[in-house]
Amino acid sequence: MPKIAIVDYGLGNLRSIRKGLERAGAEAIVTNEVHRIAEVDAIVLPGVGAFEEALRNIKPLIPMIFQGIEGGKALLGICLGMQLLFTESTEGGLHRGLNIFKGRILPLPEGRKVPQIGWNTLKILKPKNPLVKGIENGSYVYFAHSYFAKNEVEEDLVATVNYGFDFPAIVSRNRIFATQFHPEKSGNIGLRILKNFVEIMVT
Repeated sequence: MPKIAIVDYGLGNLRSIRKGLERAGAEAIVTNEVHRIAEVDAIVLPGVGAFEEALRNIKPLIPMIFQGIEGGKALLGICLGMQLLFTESTEGGLHRGLNIFKGRILPLPEGRKVPQIGWNTLKILKPKNPLVKGIENGSYVYFAHSYFAKNEVEEDLVATVNYGFDFPAIVSRNRIFATQFHPEKSGNIGLRILKNFVEIMVT
């Protein structure tokens, strides 16, 4: 059974993510210990909260996260965990992210209800991406966020969502994946996405 470390840096609904991954067929542990992250097959970066605080809390684990990626571990960022993977964020000032995906995190524009909370549809641009295997275009998933990613590399874009304008809902590169929405709160569609991630781990 593949083993996943859910990185605990003090933010995020870790219990629901763990249960979702377990239902998807993985052994999931919640940890902030470097040696335990080193032992797993994949890493999940969850997150609900502020970018700066999350980045500060995760700082001691960043070298191990990069070491894991370079060693071939799969990585899934969820919501704030996705935003941390981008170059920088403007939330609460300008803060440098992990720069795995090129782009900037910006506030949702004026004129939209903030935060976006609730169900919205996916526009799948890359149906052959393994994370969206079996997911139909227009499937509903659950969002809860006030900031969005403005990506710079079109090739990274797997799916978008429209909230008066289009922005990234799923990005990926190699074995690194990230969703702006919460798959663990997205019913059967979210479970399928988590199962796809588990399958990616063992391929």
